[in-house]
Amino acid sequence: MILAGDIGGTKTNLALYDWTTERVEPVREDSFHSADYKTLEEIIEEFLSAPLPKPPAEDEPGNEPVEAPAEETTEAPELPPEPIKLTAACFGVAGPVIDNRCRTTNLPWVIDGATLAERFAIPQVRLLNDLEATAHGLLLLNPDEIVVLNAGAPPKKKQALALIAAGTGLGECILYWDGTRYRPMPSEGGHTDFAPNSDSEIDLLRHLRGSYLHVSYERIVSGPGLHAIYEYLRDTKKNEPTWLAEKIKVGNPAAEIADAGLKGQAEIAKQTLDLFASIYGAEAGNLALKALTLDGVYVAGGIAPKLLKKLQDGSFMRGFTNKGRYKRIMSQIPVKVVMNDKTALLGAASTAAQLSSSASA
Repeated sequence: MILAGDIGGTKTNLALYDWTTERVEPVREDSFHSADYKTLEEIIEEFLSAPLPKPPAEDEPGNEPVEAPAEETTEAPELPPEPIKLTAACFGVAGPVIDNRCRTTNLPWVIDGATLAERFAIPQVRLLNDLEATAHGLLLLNPDEIVVLNAGAPPKKKQALALIAAGTGLGECILYWDGTRYRPMPSEGGHTDFAPNSDSEIDLLRHLRGSYLHVSYERIVSGPGLHAIYEYLRDTKKNEPTWLAEKIKVGNPAAEIADAGLKGQAEIAKQTLDLFASIYGAEAGNLALKALTLDGVYVAGGIAPKLLKKLQDGSFMRGFTNKGRYKRIMSQIPVKVVMNDKTALLGAASTAAQLSSSASA
């Protein structure tokens, strides 16, 4: 049995798999609100303490059990569940992983692979950057788990892929072709400097500099970033409807803004989504240019599937291709949205399975 985890700033997903070589469904899976726990160890301990689901009973016709007389019926004592024996574990973590250790970016946690291995008696534990884990999962996705934004015209000889994912933060990853397969390279590109492309974006940068000394793409292309764009428009255009202001106060700001914008219920929300999609596309294009990822760019994370309708209206791709003399090349790069929100968990599981297999070989 292997353990896989996707450790994010908002939620932590854990799953147990009986994985050998091919992708399989998890034996058990659960999700936890990350901020409710002081450490990852607390979440793992809670997760592993729950018993594994019992396999369904096989009811064959003609082999129905004979019921014993009522006076002979005895209730068997309930035995404690056997401890789960793990052969390997892998966790995708939102933050830089150095020497199998990570100080998470959006949580006050320090996660150490060696400490986890000792605490839970796991022979092998590996930490990956969350986008590196997503990249491993990307290679296992089925066609129906992907939506194409731009078909493009990739070269016949394999080059490289890029992965960008907005959620609580902004993650980026590059996958290079080694002659046999794609290999993920972790990155913290989401924390690079935001580069405005219009007068409105210049004003947005000025607005954000009032709160941050360093304005990265993550400050804009993320859930909190969507809210930040909205606040900029609210403070400059003064067009916030009272009903939406009230919903934002009591609900999830990014979700309420996105819902109002997608439904066309408020002009300020529509303008927020326009700016967000354009800047998201521009940074996806920047990543593609820096690594010349002619084989394609994948847009993953929790936000893209929820804003798919907006990403499909052309604003994302206009931001992506708006690279001056390189517009023609940019238009030839395939761009696809990952619809499976468990791709990072899938990638962590595949890595743990490889660790388990290599140990038993």
